[in-house]
Amino acid sequence: MKKKILLVVDDDAVFNGLLRRQIEAMGFASVGAASWAEAQQKLGEIEPSAIILDFKLPDSNAGKILPEIRNQYPVIVLTGYGSIPNAVSAIREGAADFLTKPVNVDELELTVRRVLETAELRESNQFYRTKLASHRPGPMVFESAAMREVQAMINAVAPTDTTVLILGESGTGKEMVAQAIHERSQRSSRELVAIDGSGLQENLFESELFGHERGAFTGADRQKRGLIEEAGGSTLFLDEIGDIGAAIQAKLLRVMESNTFRRLGGNKTLGADARFVAATNRDIEAMGRSGTFRSDLYFRLSRFVITVPPLRSRREDIEPLARHFLAMLSRTTTMTLAPDALKLLLAYDWPGNVREVRNAIERAVILARPGSEVQVQHLSFIPRNQPGEVVLRFGEEPSLEQIEREYLRQVIAKYGGNRQKTAAVLGISERHVYRLIDKYH
Repeated sequence: MKKKILLVVDDDAVFNGLLRRQIEAMGFASVGAASWAEAQQKLGEIEPSAIILDFKLPDSNAGKILPEIRNQYPVIVLTGYGSIPNAVSAIREGAADFLTKPVNVDELELTVRRVLETAELRESNQFYRTKLASHRPGPMVFESAAMREVQAMINAVAPTDTTVLILGESGTGKEMVAQAIHERSQRSSRELVAIDGSGLQENLFESELFGHERGAFTGADRQKRGLIEEAGGSTLFLDEIGDIGAAIQAKLLRVMESNTFRRLGGNKTLGADARFVAATNRDIEAMGRSGTFRSDLYFRLSRFVITVPPLRSRREDIEPLARHFLAMLSRTTTMTLAPDALKLLLAYDWPGNVREVRNAIERAVILARPGSEVQVQHLSFIPRNQPGEVVLRFGEEPSLEQIEREYLRQVIAKYGGNRQKTAAVLGISERHVYRLIDKYH
């Protein structure tokens, strides 16, 4: 965790130095300035957590300064000789608190810590009211060995600060894995911060991620903290990382390598204290080879990879998931699954994975009579394959060669490598099968 920095603005060099030493003894960092002009220069270089400001300075006073900075920084005003009118004036102008000279050490520490805690709480409340409107994902429900392995990997990596890349098809529960990593980490006292790489235009995504300074672009009428700042001391979950543009990929890589960044339109280098967890349903390793995703960013993200398997490959989880969603969604009544309905659920491939199970059960709860069983007819929207029907599902659009190779592999595997049966199923000669096997190695 990086140290919080306090900027001390006082023209008395001896008092300024004494105050800074006391602040550093509390475990904080400090920077001093003897005038408001010097303080403004410092503010162009650092991002303080709070400012301790003398009421009277050689080139200005708190009454003029506070309206400029009160919305950006918490300010503790120093007033001489116990001047109550000055203190009252400072509070009216937006100061977070005041101290009188000479400053008592215990009072200084109490005031500083109270102001910092209040500011942090206010920022968190404001941020989460606007950014985290969506509810937190529910618990991970599973019985399969594949998901037990995923759980073991979560438990291993969570206590570290290692960057994690979560791979898996859409709807498999990648966000739940990210939440579990955060909740079992040393950063769990703060909320996980999430952003979806596919949900915003590139320029808006960049502003959300890095923040911006006033005047950075048309409509930027005030400074805005970005999600990297808001995730300080917490975890930043970058969902659908494979969808972000090349320019942001480059900036994100710099943040992850240097732990520093700049707001849009700003020259100030800020520290980044977020743990990065990313997720995607795309093959960003292959995208890296083709040049559509930065290979160096992929290697930085993939220090620890967790792959969440699709639901069709862990069918043991379908029933517990269905029963979990049924209990959750039929809160006021007790509903059960009819044996035929359960059989249908277990036979379906669930291309939408866990998300599709939830949607199916939610619809069934609405259609079924409260307190009754969920019947097959309540699941009638689920498509059933007709005899001889071919169903193709792709995470991405494959080439004809990719389809041919994969289908050949599946048929050969189904018939245990028997080339005669493979040829019969494919409607081609055995010699053609040999040629295809040789072609695709």
